[in-house]
Amino acid sequence: MPAILIHGVPDTHRVWNGVRRHLTRSDVEAWDLPGFGTPRPPGFGSSKEEYVDWLVERLERVGEPVDLVGHDWGCILTARVASVRPDLVRTWAGGNGPISSRYVWHPLAETWQDPVAGERFMAELEPESFAKDLVNGFDAPAEPVEEMVRHVDGTMKDSILRLYRSAVTMGTEWEPALSNVTAPALVFWGERDPACQIEFGDELGAALRATRVLHLDCNHWTVLERPAEVAAALEAHWAQGTGR
Repeated sequence: MPAILIHGVPDTHRVWNGVRRHLTRSDVEAWDLPGFGTPRPPGFGSSKEEYVDWLVERLERVGEPVDLVGHDWGCILTARVASVRPDLVRTWAGGNGPISSRYVWHPLAETWQDPVAGERFMAELEPESFAKDLVNGFDAPAEPVEEMVRHVDGTMKDSILRLYRSAVTMGTEWEPALSNVTAPALVFWGERDPACQIEFGDELGAALRATRVLHLDCNHWTVLERPAEVAAALEAHWAQGTGR
């Protein structure tokens, strides 16, 4: 039963490198979502529903339930997969991706959701200043953030805009189905995340009847700031792996 790690925005599989260095198991894969460091399939519109469908199709090809993990949008999308196709998920873990009708999108998300402001933001995006903003705004370590931003190309910019514009009412739409998740769940969350506040981590844990909600003394990018702690929590979660 492999472990599959799904990144968020504006990330690629590389965001998991630090966590993976602390994991002892060898059957771990970190996938790139279409448009995030990898091409989009023909006709792929980068909506939230299309990303869920893509994940479902690829997980079906694995041929057995997996240990599914997500951060940021990876958390949101994998939780949705676990709620609509629980047969594909052995255990689930995720963090810093709210799924709540009460959640108000952060200012940058609102910019991306606006058809005029979002296009302007992406057209004017300058990698060095964007990286600096992420480091200063989210306490993220500079080196991996600078690496992250180097992969923000035209395809990723367009994918981000399309994803966020499909997700204006995501919380209201997807929150009710969280009760369908049957996999043992772990929530890990940065307590100092200004964009995805810790209360939404606790709320997600309650909705999923999580075996644990881990509060980490860090900001949004838990997997960059606290990779060893995230890895240890994941391995304990996988070892438990049965029942609630």
